[in-house]
Amino acid sequence: MIVAEPVSLGPGKVSVPDSPPTSYHEKDVEKDVLAREESASEDEAVVYIVDPEAERKLIRRLDIRIIPASMYIYVLCFLDRSNVGNAKILNADTGDSLAQSLHISNNEYNTALMVFFIAYAIFQVPSNYMLKKLYPSRWMAFLMTGWGGTTMILAAVKDLPSLTGVRFLLGAFEAGLFAGIVYFLTFWYKPRERSLRIALISACATLGGGFGGSIAFGVGRLNRAMGLEGWRWLVLIEGAPTCASAILVYFLFPDYPETVSWLSPTERELAINRIKGVASLGHSKIYWAQTKATLLDWRLWFHYLIFVAVSVPFSSISLFAPTIVAGLGFEGLDAQLFTVPPYAIGFVVTVVVAWICDRYEKWSWGAVASFIIASVSFFIQGAIAATAFKTRYGMLCIGSSFSYASIPPLLTWLTANLRSTSAITLAVALNVTLGTIGQIIGVYIYKGDEAPGYPTGHFTNAGALLVCTAVTLFLKVVYTRRNRHLTAGERPWRT
Repeated sequence: MIVAEPVSLGPGKVSVPDSPPTSYHEKDVEKDVLAREESASEDEAVVYIVDPEAERKLIRRLDIRIIPASMYIYVLCFLDRSNVGNAKILNADTGDSLAQSLHISNNEYNTALMVFFIAYAIFQVPSNYMLKKLYPSRWMAFLMTGWGGTTMILAAVKDLPSLTGVRFLLGAFEAGLFAGIVYFLTFWYKPRERSLRIALISACATLGGGFGGSIAFGVGRLNRAMGLEGWRWLVLIEGAPTCASAILVYFLFPDYPETVSWLSPTERELAINRIKGVASLGHSKIYWAQTKATLLDWRLWFHYLIFVAVSVPFSSISLFAPTIVAGLGFEGLDAQLFTVPPYAIGFVVTVVVAWICDRYEKWSWGAVASFIIASVSFFIQGAIAATAFKTRYGMLCIGSSFSYASIPPLLTWLTANLRSTSAITLAVALNVTLGTIGQIIGVYIYKGDEAPGYPTGHFTNAGALLVCTAVTLFLKVVYTRRNRHLTAGERPWRT
């Protein structure tokens, strides 16, 4: 057997082999690969000089092929996930809402929401593994078919058990999408290129919420058409495009730079080599030694804690925005329509914050600023009079916008401080998986008996965002201190 050796690039520099040595035992291979990948600095794995203009042209090509498709998929995902919030109150003035049709209480409704997140947590890590194993295009098409079909099946539910079962299935299929997309981007982009692109995709949650309110406003007029309540029409209309789009994703969505046909040989070489040492390679394998090291890395668990806390407002606002707006003096279909502005503003804020973070590579500071602004807005919502409708609506727009805006910088900061394909595969999935703890908490904080002020919900969101602020600042200190003790040529930690 031939042992793959590092290639000298000059004093103190070596290139990391694309594949591990094979002349000794598997455990030794894993340890060797782990040591090499952890010690590689950003420019150590680059074996040729990159032409900046060629790289800019390549990135534009990648953006055109990858980002719009990913945004579209995530819009469909969020529409199908959050339409239950619209369905809960759609046509309530005529007694035909989901809650009224199924004769369920607020607590029973919350239980149906909660099981979604249980499935979401269970299937997150396995889904990321399958994405790597089966190729992104195939796995995402499978997931889309699953959750689109499940959304349409929701139109047939008759009681709480059937609603709960369908929501569990929906969580199982949707579990792999967001973490999968974040992981997928690491095959194509450097850390400093990711935050804006993650923002454009994740901000589609706000677009999905806005579209959902607009669609519900229109679909509500179909109430009792062909004997179906408006909310049943809503899930049928929103689930069908997902199933149809899965076919296009299967055939057209790109997998890895190594496999796509629309890159020239020169572009393919550039796409692969420019991310070596700072991103995940499509042909790289997952090794147990790296996986174990990722599980035992205590600093990553503080990243996960931040995501748990920020998931509380993310979940609660996405699920209860129509209910909160209904408590601000808007009734009937108007309550659906007035959920649109908070989401539209959120899209703009999320993209702007991410652009600034990428421009200056200050992802942690962008997250901290977003946490503080959102926290203050939720404190104000909880403290002022329930009848101060205009102020509370304005604060809802600010709080939801900056809660969403904090997520892309957080994910970019995490992936920028991961050193191997195995670490990225596991850590991104674990991060989003553990975030479901916060999402489950978010299900229960807006209590029906506290309408229309909902102080518990607003104060809980504010407190969760303050926890995010404190832990983020702590991690900044940790990374700053680590950077003071780097050896020559060692890759610095992103603070």
